[in-house]
Formats: sequence, C-alpha cells, structure tokens
Amino acid sequence: MVLPFLSVYLTDALDFDLKQAGLVMSMFGLGSMAGAFIGGWLTDTIGQFKVQVGSLLLGGLMFFLLSGVSAYYLLVPGVFLLSLISESLRPANASSVSFYAKPENITRAFSLNRMAVNLGFSIGPALGGVIAAISFSLLFVVDGITCMAAGVLFFFYFKNKSGNITPSSKVEPTKLSKIIKSRSVLSDKPFLFFVFMSMLYATCFFQIFTTIPLYFRQVYQLSEYAIGGLLASNGLMVFLVEMVLVYSIGNRINLWKLISAGTLLLGIAFISFNFVNHLAFFFLIIAFISLSEILAMPYMVTATTKRAPLGKQGSYLGMYTLSFSSAFVLAPFLGTLVIDHFGFTILWYAIGVLATITAFGFYFALHWMNNSTIDRQTKNFQQLT
Repeated sequence: MVLPFLSVYLTDALDFDLKQAGLVMSMFGLGSMAGAFIGGWLTDTIGQFKVQVGSLLLGGLMFFLLSGVSAYYLLVPGVFLLSLISESLRPANASSVSFYAKPENITRAFSLNRMAVNLGFSIGPALGGVIAAISFSLLFVVDGITCMAAGVLFFFYFKNKSGNITPSSKVEPTKLSKIIKSRSVLSDKPFLFFVFMSMLYATCFFQIFTTIPLYFRQVYQLSEYAIGGLLASNGLMVFLVEMVLVYSIGNRINLWKLISAGTLLLGIAFISFNFVNHLAFFFLIIAFISLSEILAMPYMVTATTKRAPLGKQGSYLGMYTLSFSSAFVLAPFLGTLVIDHFGFTILWYAIGVLATITAFGFYFALHWMNNSTIDRQTKNFQQLT
C-alpha cells in the first residue's frame, strides 16, 4: 500500500522536490539490493522459513516506526532499512516456492504465488488510495499491520511443513558436492548476463511505481482514488489472467520467446503514453503493462530456478532478486532525472527503446545459458539423479 504512493507522499505531503523524492525512492532500491543479497545468503545459511518470518515481522515494525517520520535526513536511512528488511523476503520466498512445489509444477507454482501477490496488489493500491486521502501516516500503520499479520500466519502454517525436494540417494555426496561447487553464481557468466537483462526490464517496469503516479498527478491532476484504481487494475488483471495463461501455455513455448515478447510489449505500452490523454486509454496501457508482466516475469524466475544447482538456489534467486532491487535504484533516479531535464514525453520514448534492446538481450542470454558448458553439467547431473 505504501510503495505506489511513496513518490506522491514525498512530493505532495512533505514538499520534497523531485531530486529529493528520487533519492528517497532510490534508497528503497539500495535497501532492496542489500536485502536481496543478505536474504539469499541467509536462505542458504539458516533456511527460508526463518528468513521469511523475520522479514515480515521486522518489516511491519519498521512501517510503524516510519509512520511518524517526516524529516528528510531520517527518511533516507529509514527507507533504506525498511527496504533491506522487507526485500530480504523475496529470495527466501522464491526458494520456498521451489522447496514446497513438486518439480513438474514449478512454473505453475511460481505463477500461483504471483497470482496471490497480484491479488494483494489489486487490493492494496485501491485501499491505499482511500487511506492516503485520509492520512499518509495511517497508510504506513495499516501496511505494518498486514506485514506482521502475514508473518504470524506464515509461522503457524509452515512451521511443521516438509518440502518436496530431497537430494537423490543415487548420487554420492562427494560427487554432488563437486557438481555444486563447480557452479558459483558469480562465475556463471551466461546467468549474470541474464540477470543484467532482468535489471533493464525491471528498470522499465518499475516506472509503474515511480514516474507513472507522478505523471498522472502532475500532468492530468488525477486524484489518489483514480491513481490507486489505475495501479490496482494492474494487479487485478495479473491475478485474473496469469494463472490461466501460464496453465494454457504449459511447456509448449520456449522461454526466450515468452520473455522477449513480454519485454517488447512493455516498450510499446510506455510509448503509447505519448499518444493518449484519456482515462480509459490509461487503463488500456496498464493492461498492456500487465500482459508484459504475465509473459515475462514468471518465466524469468523459472529460468533462474532451472539454472540453479541444488544447495545454491538461495544464491541464484538472491542474484535474480538483486537485479530487480538494482532496478529500483535506477528506475526512480533515472526516471526523475529525465523528467527534470527533458520531460515525460522523452522518458516514455527512452523506455520504449530500452525495452526493445532488452528483448533482444534476453534472446541472446537464454540461448547462451542453454548452450553453455555449465548447463550441460547440470543436464548430466539430472541424468545421474
């Protein structure tokens, strides 16, 4: 609920200028980067269960603490710490999906998880718009309550649950250890290039949280209710469509085709802002962005999971999460910088060009991953097990 309105809160309620608001939003991204790295490491070290419970409970507490903070010099480190704690959830959560799901259902499991997230995102901004119209401080309090409630529910439901992934007894421990050690995430060049492309995609996509609300507010003077409704339509469409579409597609279409098509569609959606000026068309553009998300994101995390060896899923998913966290640093900083110097029109064109380049980058990255020596080692390992 807080994140979609953070840029509006900073500029309207606290009277920050665009550069100050961009820096605070970027601090959220820096915290996300740190959280992704620490969350991935902690997931491999102490397990996904403890990381998720800790992140939800402590993240909720941070929302309470920030509800009364308005000073710029306190918000900058406060938002960083909030993001670090909250975003450490993501690699642990992704790891738990692959841990609890059956291997043959991994893409559908991630899609189901994203469906739940997007149901929340369809409710959150709409409810957040109503609460923000009453009080921005109350927005932080309510978001804190939902985080802590999720932490409590997660603890009691999953504390005794066992997963579906167990190491095969057919492979000797020494052989398994050699296979795992031979594949460090930092030495996996094809995957690192894939992560870089993911960061570029997310830099474009995250404008939905940063510059798009500013665009609706500053250019068209839309109310918090209208902005919340537009953003909520994104989550609602993903919730209604993604699971059905992913189930229909199954494994019939190559990952690179789906991800590249989704990335191209994202660029088309942002360029379209320069040619429409009516609320109905804004909903259509958000629908295009949602379809891009549906085609790209579940298959990006599937490609990551397939790439990760046993014992290193936390590190690989943490690196993938880091790409999105890095984008949350770049997205508000670059977006507000371009707006400040060139305006919204140039920003939308620039995102369209960047998305097109990224689509071709995904094509190259996924082919490189499929044809690399390290991937053949994984296939040999799968045959052994």
